[in-house]
Amino acid sequence: MSNNTLSSTIANGESVSNPAPSKASTINKKALLSVAFLMATTSVGPGFLTQTTVFTNLYQIDMAFPVLASILITFGIVMNLWRVVGVSGLRIQDIANKVAPGLGYAVGILLALGAVAFNFGNVSGSALGLNVLTGADTLWGTLFTGLLGCVLFLAHNASKHIDSMARYLGLLMIVLIAYVAMTTMPPLAPVVAAGMMPTDVNSLLLPTLTIVGGAVGGYYTGAQRLVDVGLKGQHQLKAISQAAIMGVSIAVVIRILLFLAVLGVIVQGATLDKANPAADAFRQGASSVGYYIFGLVLFVASITSVVGNSYMAISLVKTLFPTIERNEKYWCVGFIVLTTVGTACINMPVFLLMLAGLVNSVILPVVLGVILIASRRKDIVGDYRHPMWLTSLGAFIVIVMAIGSSSTISGFITRFIG
Repeated sequence: MSNNTLSSTIANGESVSNPAPSKASTINKKALLSVAFLMATTSVGPGFLTQTTVFTNLYQIDMAFPVLASILITFGIVMNLWRVVGVSGLRIQDIANKVAPGLGYAVGILLALGAVAFNFGNVSGSALGLNVLTGADTLWGTLFTGLLGCVLFLAHNASKHIDSMARYLGLLMIVLIAYVAMTTMPPLAPVVAAGMMPTDVNSLLLPTLTIVGGAVGGYYTGAQRLVDVGLKGQHQLKAISQAAIMGVSIAVVIRILLFLAVLGVIVQGATLDKANPAADAFRQGASSVGYYIFGLVLFVASITSVVGNSYMAISLVKTLFPTIERNEKYWCVGFIVLTTVGTACINMPVFLLMLAGLVNSVILPVVLGVILIASRRKDIVGDYRHPMWLTSLGAFIVIVMAIGSSSTISGFITRFIG
């Protein structure tokens, strides 16, 4: 078997009779894990942590339904988005430009603006985490987060550091959240029942759309990363699907454990501190140890998301503007500085984390709609035939998110602004 044939076979996930693992196989496995963990840790960032806690405090056991629904929606978004981006080998904005000339500029800029809102939430989350760990004022935590994010991007081979950080910090998040979940574990049978048949499903639209929006930045980041690590082309379809499934699975584990950890505290009658509800849930669930564990979880989730989201935001516009592509690292640093200063000026961390989810839930239907159109265009995906069931699931998500997001804006204003 020739080297070319061997590489092609490995890329397609087929087995070969070779006692020693090839370098190509090792690289491919690392790429799969890197993209999967980057998506999971960026999607389950501070926005999702805070949103899940706030809404679980409001809706209690009925929050099982939004958590379950968000898992199905996540699967539909990621499988549609990643397969089209991966097979085409094009970034989201370039796909949009092929769907309609000039559309890529609108989509890229729209998503970049959404990333600004998302990064406000990430920086705010890091500041809250540092407040728990050190007692430092959130303003100083915000400034430290911005400085650390800039250092990470200015470091040599920042791209490689992003991948490594996502893998190891993602595992740390799972272990820490699992510890608290086991400590506060609520009765599972009523949770499962509420997930299937909540008492008032109509009232759960806002939390469902908000936590989906709070995680969507990770889906875009992972899709863009596929192109950078070389997981592209129809011959890589199996690897792309594996990466998507791994990413969704990791995110699902973290989401369920987090929900159970918070619910276990609330069903015991605890009242959460509005200034930092998620931290207070961990404190009441696992005493001071749980409190500091949460601070570490929130900081880890936040700094990973700050770096991943900044990379994603710039990747969405760099192919549209050559000067950005030539100086990508410094534009990423500028993005972090911009969002850090904005967060420091507003200094409303919990509100920003909630708002970021709503903003991104409004943008999502536009992006996913463009991807579904692209999946039927041979000039974009070639001979690849996108599964009809995935298209149908994606179209359902677009319709629900479009209608639901517009109708929940007033509900968000009433609930969180007054």
